[in-house]
Amino acid sequence: MFELFILILALIISLIIVIKAADVFVDSIVEIGLTLGISEIILGVTASAVGTSLPEFGSAMIAILTGSPDVGVGCAIGANIWNIAGILGVSAIFAGLITTKMQEVRRDGSMAFLTTLTITTALLLMGEISFVVGVILIIMYVVYLWILIRAQKSSKDREIECCEVDEKNKDLNKKTILMAVLGLVGLAIGCRAIVYCTVELSVMASIPEVLAGILLAFGTTAPEFFTVLTSAKKGLNSLAIGTVFGSNIFNILIGLGIPSLFVTIPVEPITIYFDAPVMVFMTLLLLFLIKRGMKLTRVEGIILVASYIIYIVTRLTIFS
Repeated sequence: MFELFILILALIISLIIVIKAADVFVDSIVEIGLTLGISEIILGVTASAVGTSLPEFGSAMIAILTGSPDVGVGCAIGANIWNIAGILGVSAIFAGLITTKMQEVRRDGSMAFLTTLTITTALLLMGEISFVVGVILIIMYVVYLWILIRAQKSSKDREIECCEVDEKNKDLNKKTILMAVLGLVGLAIGCRAIVYCTVELSVMASIPEVLAGILLAFGTTAPEFFTVLTSAKKGLNSLAIGTVFGSNIFNILIGLGIPSLFVTIPVEPITIYFDAPVMVFMTLLLLFLIKRGMKLTRVEGIILVASYIIYIVTRLTIFS
């Protein structure tokens, strides 16, 4: 009983740390972006996305390279489904409205869809992620980064502010960078604690392994959840959507691409024929909902969350 109390207390404290760390990380990364003249959306699909995706990347790498490839692939694909249907859905419900721009949907949304389509097609054709597939995935990410760099160079919207901010924020930049790093570290530590407590509580409660795996996936995506939710509530819509698109792209192209360079990754049939196609469907659903008015309202958020609930119930009852 005492151990149960300690785990619950640790879980609550970890959640508080993660919420505060996400707040600090979002504020700091936006300030850095403004200082350097980097657009909000590009910050979202690069720095924020990669930073918050480290738990999934690390989990997938460790699982794949230590002989549990199904866990690694499941973590990456499951995280992507949750990022779209769960995180953006919940954020839209709480924020009330998340807006975006056509160019962001065309570039980052299309890349997210192309990523899911590529990995799903490869799995359906080959039944595994080979070295060749890994090379293709990594090349796709390099090309995507090149497109982002070109987009940033051609954007001169903040040229007027650059000189002012540069001079007066030289000292502030160091503090802001430190706060961004501390926020990211806080996210990593807090989320690791959430994962540990979740797993331990599931073992104590004799929760089935499949359900424990889903709870673990929730833990690894906690940085994205709190970063996106905080961004949406602050009105930083491009950062919120950019973080999800960028995270989903990174999870597949790098999270599965890099380990496949070292070992061929076998994938179980249920992931190939159910989870991966659901990931493609969720991405298409998100793009369809956004394109209707370049925004996500509470209604769209409810649709996304309902879709995720249907997926989880189906996964646990029919395909478990």
